[in-house]
Amino acid sequence: MCGIVGYIGSKDAYPIILNGLKRLEYRGYDSAGICLYNNGKIASKKSKGQISKLEKKISKLKSFSGFMGIGHTRWATHGEPNDNNSHPHSSNSNELHIVHNGIIENYSSLKKELVDKGFVFYTDTDTEVLVNLIEYIQLKEKIKLGEAVQLALNYVVGAYAIAVIDIKKPDEIVVARLGSPLCIGIGDDEYFIGSDVTPFLDHTKNVIYLNDGEMAIIRNHKQTQYRKIKDDSFTNPTVEKLEIDLAKIQKGGFDHFMLKEIYEQPKAVIDTLRGRLKTKSGIIKMSGVDDYIDKFLAANKITIVACGTSWHAGLIAEYMFEKIAKIPVEVEYASEFRYRNPVINKSDIIIAISQSGETADTLAAIKLAKSSGAFVYGICNVVGSTISRETDAGSYTHAGPEIGVASTKAFTTQMTVLYLIAVKLSKSKGVISSKKYREYIYELSSIEKKITKVLGTDNKVKKIANKIKNSTNCLYLGRGYNFPVALEGALKLKEISYIHAEGYPAAEMKHGPIALIDKNMPSIVIATNKLYYDKILSNIQEIKSRKGKIIAIVFEGDKEISKIADETIEVPETIAALTPFVTTIPLQLLAYHIAVKLGKNVDQPRNLAKSVTVE
Repeated sequence: MCGIVGYIGSKDAYPIILNGLKRLEYRGYDSAGICLYNNGKIASKKSKGQISKLEKKISKLKSFSGFMGIGHTRWATHGEPNDNNSHPHSSNSNELHIVHNGIIENYSSLKKELVDKGFVFYTDTDTEVLVNLIEYIQLKEKIKLGEAVQLALNYVVGAYAIAVIDIKKPDEIVVARLGSPLCIGIGDDEYFIGSDVTPFLDHTKNVIYLNDGEMAIIRNHKQTQYRKIKDDSFTNPTVEKLEIDLAKIQKGGFDHFMLKEIYEQPKAVIDTLRGRLKTKSGIIKMSGVDDYIDKFLAANKITIVACGTSWHAGLIAEYMFEKIAKIPVEVEYASEFRYRNPVINKSDIIIAISQSGETADTLAAIKLAKSSGAFVYGICNVVGSTISRETDAGSYTHAGPEIGVASTKAFTTQMTVLYLIAVKLSKSKGVISSKKYREYIYELSSIEKKITKVLGTDNKVKKIANKIKNSTNCLYLGRGYNFPVALEGALKLKEISYIHAEGYPAAEMKHGPIALIDKNMPSIVIATNKLYYDKILSNIQEIKSRKGKIIAIVFEGDKEISKIADETIEVPETIAALTPFVTTIPLQLLAYHIAVKLGKNVDQPRNLAKSVTVE
């Protein structure tokens, strides 16, 4: 959830760490801080608010430099966002300094023990407890920093990614992770630390991803040690080569990352299909499915676990798998699945979906499923992420870096992968005709052109956004494949504009939500479903009779609904299973333009962070 950056080498650490924090600000922006080692002293500066405020504070200093340092951008868990609770945190002696992503669940009992031993606490955070625990063990056992960190972490219950420096160790940073991501960039006689690779992309393409339960003692001019935290055994990690282009994490002329990522969706879908869909020969090639096709075909059921937008992609997949492949599917919130003692059989398949590949609840659900013997298939975007390593097999979405907190292109590429799997299984099971199979893959191969066409409605959507931007509530309605799209549209509006919105199956409107409808409450109706067209038309008439305002998303050339709706947005026609690809785009644009017109921080909405790595 928070962002960690570190550097040790021969260059000035401050600009490297500051730039790294800016790239990680999507992970948290309640507060930020940096501490640097310089000539036997630690210089530290922290600030509530965005990194620009920290930068402004530091600019007033006469000097702020060093060859080693750590930085942090925070999404608050323990303690409100303020200067005092900002990271880095120091030990009572002011010799140890730490940055931390995660939650120490037993911090209260540890804090009580440390208070009894004479330690004093100045913040409300669990992190200050951890750094003082490390110091206590270091002093008591008379051991080096790395050993003290290792022993301390064996007393800890919870999740963490940490970087620790010691004023007595001018050439050493100790890092460790459990449940929260951390990676190490390898340069020429220098090392970089990041919660992901973006902080050091312009310095090195060589990276080591720490596994859960691992730590590293990073030494300048000496060999770095990699260990397992529990048993002290040494590990020999693999150095991987990054293929991410630096330009992909920049705005590229767009006002916001979110708008850039909305417009990147046609290309993202093409990248997801590349090498997997061979339209002319009618082949879908997915090694993760091909290698385990017998397991998929013999599956008693498929359970999809995910959170947030990924959960909505899972709901659409439920329609896909059951309609196209005739496989029963359940879709679960990962946060609920892990705690409700679910019935999992060895013949079940669990599909876990996460943009970041680090979502804490989804990871916990994966571990629960694997402990019951189920086969787990992961779908994520970030290469080298924990989910990609914890699952039995899986697929990357290849959406490219998604910096905007409100997910857009991750959603469409998740749908793309899930659609490929559903159609592939339908062919393997023999439950679909050759004609229908070819129709499905042909439509998917051309969907990026239709998404591009929908993006052409941007100006019209902007005008509609201006008309409804002052609404305090919105209702989103859809049926079939587009019911989850209604949920996703409502979520986008809530996330970035802070307007209350609800997504509902259109037929359920009469079972409660209709009581809310009046002239001040817009209803956004996804009305592309030919099978239920007359029923959706009836729903719209019910809203109009109560003076409700209708914004309808319809297929091009629609006549009936266009006469009744206050506003219509036309999208290209496609088969039912693919309508979410064209109907979700206007909803993303609508949320974006409303938020911009209201003056909201679109890329960094309040209280949210991109990757939820804590419960």
